[in-house]
Amino acid sequence: MGAACCKPEAIDFEGEVNLFHFYLLRSVGKGAFGKVRVVQHKHTKTLFALKYINKAKCVKMKAVANIVQERRLLEEIDHPFVVNLRYAFQDDENCFFVLDLMLGGDLRFHLDRAGAMNEETVRFYMAEIASAVDYLHSKRIVHRDLKPDNILLDERGHAHITDFNIAVHFSERRLLTGVAGSMAYMAPEVLTKRGYSAPVDFWSLGILGYELLFGKRPFRGRTNTALTNSILNEPLSWPEDAASKVSTEGMRAIQSFLERDPNRRLGYRPGGGGMADIKAHPWFRGLDWGALHRKEIVPPFEPDSKRANFDATHELEELLLEENPLKARKRKEGQDVEAMTPEMRMMEEHFKVFDYTRAQRRSYYHPAPGTGTSAQTTSATTAISSNTAVSTSPTSKTIEAPETRMPSRPTTPSDRTGVISRTGMDVEAQILDGGGMANLGGRGGWKSSDIEMSPSPLRQPTPLRPA
Repeated sequence: MGAACCKPEAIDFEGEVNLFHFYLLRSVGKGAFGKVRVVQHKHTKTLFALKYINKAKCVKMKAVANIVQERRLLEEIDHPFVVNLRYAFQDDENCFFVLDLMLGGDLRFHLDRAGAMNEETVRFYMAEIASAVDYLHSKRIVHRDLKPDNILLDERGHAHITDFNIAVHFSERRLLTGVAGSMAYMAPEVLTKRGYSAPVDFWSLGILGYELLFGKRPFRGRTNTALTNSILNEPLSWPEDAASKVSTEGMRAIQSFLERDPNRRLGYRPGGGGMADIKAHPWFRGLDWGALHRKEIVPPFEPDSKRANFDATHELEELLLEENPLKARKRKEGQDVEAMTPEMRMMEEHFKVFDYTRAQRRSYYHPAPGTGTSAQTTSATTAISSNTAVSTSPTSKTIEAPETRMPSRPTTPSDRTGVISRTGMDVEAQILDGGGMANLGGRGGWKSSDIEMSPSPLRQPTPLRPA
């Protein structure tokens, strides 16, 4: 009888997804307030990565808007070179993202372990990342934090963009001004706060490519002020042995990505079509882009499957140091949402359940009145899918667009907006302003108060031209 009373409760796989649907396996990563571990779906036996974020820590770090935005953006995205969302749900303590599992480690790990990479490998990674960036821009999403830490390899060696907690929708008619990202990878127009848009991702791609080739970044400084001055003013220089490591075409491609004028930067073309310029560049011209997209090209580097391609200490910390280890818990019944703090209520209402096997991917954003759908993107217009959308202003709300304006996309259910947090800004305003995570960039992270802007000696980048 004792055994009968302890029999585990049957799992309802037909109901809403929750943590009871997964086996919890080893821990593989840790961030400012979130952790990542491998999980296996109990019914399908598929392996995934589970990213879980403690709600209380999220509120303390003023990052609620970023978590909500990341959840929304990931529902919209599905691409071969992005770490895609498969499930999302929450319990009373945590918000959960169930994502594609990448067993090959991140590029920062491989840089630290093996050093600089050969030109063929770097070109391959940059092509795959550029393809993903072009896709994001076709949906009017700018990532704002491309760096080796945020590029994950799968077990075969293909590159994937991850970490969308400071990504936002953009409109070139209302440029972004929030200073967000990791400073060493920030484009000049971000630092000068004169307004920026999607081209900032191609600058970051150029920094990433340079770092992968030479094991160091092109613009450096011992202080944030010195680094700012280097990014804004110092000419791009190459190591003495650069010619022995990379071709002239490769150096010209990197230089074109690192063009301070965003209107002339490789990957961006006012009016759209910037990806065509990347494909036509001599460094990339020989690539079969169709085969690349289908992952038919064999990667130049295959991660060692016999070794852990991540920091193994995460598992030890989880076992020995974690006071409240993760486990599946039922939610408390009868909770009064209105009695919650604004931040907790924001997560409760906006971090919605998602199941990729049942739900159609969609965008929570629509063009605001006056912007329409004609504002240019930085990617080929042929890549724009039916759920492209924009949020154009720090004070904009989620707006239901008339079906006649976007006939090819399903109607998006109205969402409660305008939930005010202690910052005095609603969720969309916080996101567009950079959110609470704007200055938490991991390696290369910084605080905006540490940067002293001196306009007179610094060369200002050219503002984006309207179409």
